[in-house]
Amino acid sequence: MPVRKNNSRKGDAQSFKDEIIHEFHVISEGIITQVKQVAEGVINVDQKLDRTRLELKGEIEEKTQPIAQAVVSLDNKVTTLDGKVNALGVKLDRFHQELKSEIKETRQEILAAVKFSYAELDKRLTTLEKEFLDLKHRVEKMESRSVS
Repeated sequence: MPVRKNNSRKGDAQSFKDEIIHEFHVISEGIITQVKQVAEGVINVDQKLDRTRLELKGEIEEKTQPIAQAVVSLDNKVTTLDGKVNALGVKLDRFHQELKSEIKETRQEILAAVKFSYAELDKRLTTLEKEFLDLKHRVEKMESRSVS
């Protein structure tokens, strides 16, 4: 009997081993099928993502094109305005210098006229003082003659 038990046990073990291998193959086929489905899903999602990315890129380019053109246009206008402002600054500086020079000349002329006027007034005042003294002297003479 002991031999039969050994054979029987070996047969049961072999049968159990075969059954486990069979189950392993069934399970692994299921896993392989699921992995293939996941891989296909990943490929589909990747393709969809690429399409979406291209669509978004097109939309972004479509929307930003007018903005880019506006920026270039504004840049040109700013550059033009900078040139005009610089030219105006140069003109203002030149005008400021001319004005300063004219004011300086006018000041010199006014100072000369004031000096001349002062000299003329001084001369007239001196003349008037002399005439006044002459008149005073004459009046004193006349008064001294009339009293006597």
